[in-house]
Amino acid sequence: MASSRVARRRQGSLPKEPPPGLENGGSSDHKLDNLDIIKTIGTGTFGRVVLCRERSTRCYWALKILAIADVIRLKQVQHVQNEKEILQNVNHPFIVNMVWTYHDSSFLYMLFDYVCGGELFSYLRSAGRFSSLTGNFYGAEIVCALDYLHSQNIVYRDLKPENLLLDRDGHLKITDFGFAKKLTDRTWTLCGTPEYLAPEIIQSKGHNKAVDWWALGILVYEMLAGYPPFFDDNPLGIYEKILAGKIEWPRSLDPVAKDLIKKLLVHDRTKRLGNMKVNIFDRI
Repeated sequence: MASSRVARRRQGSLPKEPPPGLENGGSSDHKLDNLDIIKTIGTGTFGRVVLCRERSTRCYWALKILAIADVIRLKQVQHVQNEKEILQNVNHPFIVNMVWTYHDSSFLYMLFDYVCGGELFSYLRSAGRFSSLTGNFYGAEIVCALDYLHSQNIVYRDLKPENLLLDRDGHLKITDFGFAKKLTDRTWTLCGTPEYLAPEIIQSKGHNKAVDWWALGILVYEMLAGYPPFFDDNPLGIYEKILAGKIEWPRSLDPVAKDLIKKLLVHDRTKRLGNMKVNIFDRI
């Protein structure tokens, strides 16, 4: 079961017309030629993240480097633009902090505070599953971050252990805002990770911020069980299981956590916990 978590795939599509070109932004205190690359700490479809040190301050940073040609070829311009604009305007202790952006003719650069603890996914894979106390702690921090994003009319749309970093004190930082979007009503873009997609995304009914609360239910289950509630070798098989809605509950699962997950994994988004007037903090 645990192996189902290792090779998750993201689904994504974009409008046919790309937006205007990306502009440089952020503080002018940082310069590309003042950064010494130490090592690669993450890779993606069209870029990588490197650990670097600033010569003038000796401070460590995480530098995200995206190949512009690949971004255009894979029709990811809008997602990259969304990520840049959103990260320039958010400020929360449980969200990564982007301090500077720059681009030349070949690459787009995004400079972040270095989060030294690595991915939550690595710790979960090593532990097998988390205790209820640990799962509740991380779950509460994610609720704080999602509640903040939603107050800014931002839907995140890619919650999963791979996108959660741990700082030196053990607190979470949500990263990778490539699928995040400013939202006033609904959107119809198919994007996210198959195991974490809400039913309304799969059915192309249009979705809103409620999809993040569904994803939280999947994440809490995965943290406490060690695997997601809906998984299959084929994405279509995953979608079928999500729409069927049958969940097998491990005996080790805490009754309170089970009740929380049930209220988050409700197919009717109008009745889904977090998308109602009830304060989700009362359930953590």
